[in-house]
Amino acid sequence: MKNIQGKSLSVEDAQGIATDALVQLSKDPDQIGRFLAFSGIGPEMIREAAGEPGFLAGVLEFYMMDEALLLAFCENAGLRPTMMAAARFALAGNKEDYA
Repeated sequence: MKNIQGKSLSVEDAQGIATDALVQLSKDPDQIGRFLAFSGIGPEMIREAAGEPGFLAGVLEFYMMDEALLLAFCENAGLRPTMMAAARFALAGNKEDYA
């Protein structure tokens, strides 16, 4: 498992986790199709959108909606599943903050 120190996850570490998750999604045509439908963007917009913290938080939310997908990614990445939620929080804060 990756060893990320400290009480809270840095934005840089969270962006790294989300970017790795996006790369993993892009390797599975079915999953990237589901993600694109979920996010409402086209494939040509992914590279530009990936630079936005809100988009990266959305990548993590997509994983958190599908337990099997989440657990498979975490196992492959050497992360605890709770790190996905911590990364999402680091990128976007509480949902109540922007709902």
